[in-house]
This record gives sequence, structure tokens and C-alpha cells, in this order.
Amino acid sequence: MASPPADSVPADREGAWRPRSRRLGPRERAVAAVGLLDRPLTSYYLVLGCTMLLVGLGLTMVLSASSVDQLQATGSAYTLVQKQALWVVIGLPAMWLASRLPVKTFRALAYPMLLLSMVGLALVLVPGLGRSAWGATRWIDLGPVQIQPSELGKLGLVLWGADLLARKERLGQLTEWRPLLVPLLPGAGFLVLLVMLGSDLGTTLVLLTIFLALLWVVGAPGRLFVGMAGMVLLLVAILIVVEPYRMQRLTGFLDPSGNTLTTNYQSVQGLYAIASGGMFGIGLGESRAKWDYLPHAETDFIFAIVGEELGLAGTLIVLSLFGLLTYAGLRVAKRVQDTFTRLAAAGITAWIVVQAVINIGAVINVLPITGIPLPLVSYGGSALIPTLIALGMLLAFAKREPGARQALSARGPGPVVRALSWLGLARR
Repeated sequence: MASPPADSVPADREGAWRPRSRRLGPRERAVAAVGLLDRPLTSYYLVLGCTMLLVGLGLTMVLSASSVDQLQATGSAYTLVQKQALWVVIGLPAMWLASRLPVKTFRALAYPMLLLSMVGLALVLVPGLGRSAWGATRWIDLGPVQIQPSELGKLGLVLWGADLLARKERLGQLTEWRPLLVPLLPGAGFLVLLVMLGSDLGTTLVLLTIFLALLWVVGAPGRLFVGMAGMVLLLVAILIVVEPYRMQRLTGFLDPSGNTLTTNYQSVQGLYAIASGGMFGIGLGESRAKWDYLPHAETDFIFAIVGEELGLAGTLIVLSLFGLLTYAGLRVAKRVQDTFTRLAAAGITAWIVVQAVINIGAVINVLPITGIPLPLVSYGGSALIPTLIALGMLLAFAKREPGARQALSARGPGPVVRALSWLGLARR
């Protein structure tokens, strides 16, 4: 009887032999990983997967960070997480709907959305309607619900700026500075002015980032871009100087060892929370900082609770998810053919990533505190729903990458359609 080949193993009970599967080496695994990233739907699944993981993490951490405070204030540890879950229930269908809409719908909504956000920001400044907290006037008080129009303004600026520049490119009006900046600069400037009147520096920084990202992606001349960036830095410096509490935050940031019980109290407590987490954290729900030590633990400083309860491993997971989201957004912006979708994808990516960097940088004390939430993770429906809609738009843009529609068609019906077919409700 002939002996089997040395590189084979039995395949079945009848004694047939098949080649032994060979383990891939490091270089081959790297090539396989690169091939996986080159697939048409890579961006789509990265955006969807990172979004769902961050939303799920956010619900968990909002429950943990707010439980003690809400138990003292309302008698129930679940008050804020129930509200956040309601916003998620509203936001996820909105994201799904946005992912199904055509590009022409987004372009049609650009001007109305920008105008609506400006009207809302103007109403914030009306005495009796606007609600102030922590040195800023950001919300419209509608009784049980507070709305923050500046969050809608971010989405409005992305859509309006992308639509405006796409039209100008089609008309060949991007070679001179005047047609490039008018009316983009006055429109963005007026929106920023309304936000500045509410003393919201964090949102102002995000809006200015969106403005610069649109100029960069559309290919603005180098001198013009540098001039606009210099103007942005000058504006931010003026905003810091004119408000005493911002100067206190800046001086506290430059001297972290001073005023640990006043100006630097929040940043010091945030660092204590992260440092106490170690490699794998002290355990989910076991935070000590949330026991009235760390202010605003469920909003601006929720990353500190992540570091305390989940440790360095948890913070690296959060950073990795935002990193993958950045890669996916830039990949969409690079691969789509339409100018509007390229600009809008870049603007959305810049908005979410820079906001995350500002929040995390403030928590780990490498940036001054600006009072801006961590996207998809911090508590707050006014920030969560526009962000989910923007990510739904990014999903819609990812479907326009080369080969994406063919891959979606070959994939077959999705889980929603299959569930409807089980119930006999799907279209034939």
C-alpha cells in the first residue's frame, strides 16, 4: 500500500487524502489584509461597524457614569441612559434612512438645513428661550427637551459648503479667490458668529475645521488656505482672550499643578480616573470618580470613565474605532467620483474626528478644556442624532465607490428584507 504524501491529511472516513492547509507567513497575512481592505464594501462595513460599536459602548458608559448622580437626583440610576436609549432608537432609523437616500436629496436639503440651524441659533439668544450652562448659551429650552441648534449647524455647513463648491467647480470658478470664497466665507462666518455669541468655543472650532477641510479638499491655492488657517487661529485667540473663564482654562492648562481645587479640578480628577484604571481597568461599573469627584462624567469627560473602568485596553479600543472611522471616511472621499460626495465625506470625517480629538485631548490634558462631547459616546441627543445622520450619509456615499453597487447586488437581500419576507411583507 502506497504511503500518503507527507503534506496531506485524511479527508474522510473512506481514507481519501487531501493536501494539508499551509499556515500563512507574516508577509502573506499582510498581503491578505491589504487585499481585504481593497474590497468595494470595505468602507461601508467599517463605517457601520465602528458606529454600532461606539454607540453600544456609549450606552454602557453613560449608564455607568451617570448612575450614582441620577440615583441621588431622581431615585433611579437609569434616568439618563433611558433618555440616551430613546435618542438611539430615533437616531439609528434616521441613519438607516440617510444611507438609502440619493445624493440629490442631500443637495436639496443643504440650504434649508443651514437656514434652519441659523434660525435656531438666533432663537437661542432670545431671553426666555435660550438656556445657559457652564458659561455657554447653547440650548433652546422646550420644557422636557433641550435642543442644541449648533449640532444641526455642523451638518448644514457640510452639505451647504459641499454643494456650493461642487457647483462652482462645474462652472470653473475655483481658480480665483473671490468666487471661491464668496459666499462660502460670509455664510460660514455668519454661522460661526451666531455660535460665538452663545460662547460655545468647542463648536466654533469644529465649524472652522469643516470650513478648512472643504477648502483643502476642493484644492484651494496654498496661499489662500494658509491665509484662512491664519485667520482661524487669530479668531480662536481673540475668543480666548475676551472671555475670562477661557483665559483661566488656558492658564490652568499651561500650569497643571496650580489651582487643583478650582480651575484645574476637573482635569486633575480626569487624570486621576484614567491613571487608576491601569492596563485593564478596575471593572465595568466600578468607577470611583463618578461618586461626585469628576464633574460631567457622562458628557465631556466620559473618556476618563472609560479609562478608569476599562483601562488602557478600553481607551485603545476607542481610539482604534475612531481611527478606523477616519480611514473609512477618507477612503470614501478618495474613491468616489462626484465632487459633492467627495467634499461632504471629507467634511463629515473632519467634523467627527476633530471633535473626538478635542474631547480626548482635553481629558488627557494635552489640550485645554472646551466642553465638547465625545461623538457617539457622550450623553446627549442633540449631538447624537445629527452625527448618526451624517454617518448614514457616509454609508450612502460608500455605496457609490467603484464596484460597491455590484457587490451589494451580489450580496443578496439584507436582514431587514429577509425578516419582512419571513412575515410575508417583502416586495415580490
